[in-house]
Amino acid sequence: MAEFLEYSLDALPTLLVGAITTLQLTAVSVIFGLIGGTLLGIARLSHFTPLKIASRVYIDFFRGTPLLIQIFIIYFGIPAFVQNLGTSFSFNQFSAAILALSLNASAYLAEIVRGGIQSIEMGQREASESLGLSPIQTMRYIVFPQAFRRMIPPLGNEFITLLKDTSLVAVIGYEELFRRGQLIVAQNYRAFEIYITVALVYLVLNTLSSQAFILLERWMDPLNKTKKLETAVVADSIESASP
Repeated sequence: MAEFLEYSLDALPTLLVGAITTLQLTAVSVIFGLIGGTLLGIARLSHFTPLKIASRVYIDFFRGTPLLIQIFIIYFGIPAFVQNLGTSFSFNQFSAAILALSLNASAYLAEIVRGGIQSIEMGQREASESLGLSPIQTMRYIVFPQAFRRMIPPLGNEFITLLKDTSLVAVIGYEELFRRGQLIVAQNYRAFEIYITVALVYLVLNTLSSQAFILLERWMDPLNKTKKLETAVVADSIESASP
């Protein structure tokens, strides 16, 4: 036990640097993935058939193939294909990792966005149109804000999944949390202690992320805001009524 704590504590500073890199990688990928997923989700609901089919093909490809293969295609495959055309081209590790994770996340987030939009009652869209709002205004001011609140729980799940999936970019040498753990093991050969510590760091990151999304969900819940407002009004009334 003493040896376990010794090796774990020695490795912890390096692993925490890797944890920060992992969080940065996850956050950037989720932002790009959410942008792409929103566009794809709206495209899936489009009445323009070619756009609808193209978005479906994209989603099926990235959801139906392993992320590890997608990373290899982007980091090794695309540069090799471009070089065969007579042009020098390559990705750096960070760009390849961000691109692969973002493209993969977009496919999953697209279905979350589509489901969130479809969960809003059609009567609200019809009422918006009767008030003279354009389809874009209806989506921006009426549908999407409500849909986003309903999408928070699955978005939290996707964030946690993506945070764990960042460990796959270790195969291209990008030094996030898991890769740094591998490098430490290559130096001291204490695989059990180091990998257990890596797992615990991932557990802490995922737990904190889960709690953050729970707080975000509560903060954006209109019923919770209404209860707080009613409580504040009652408290003010009691205070003003007291002599």
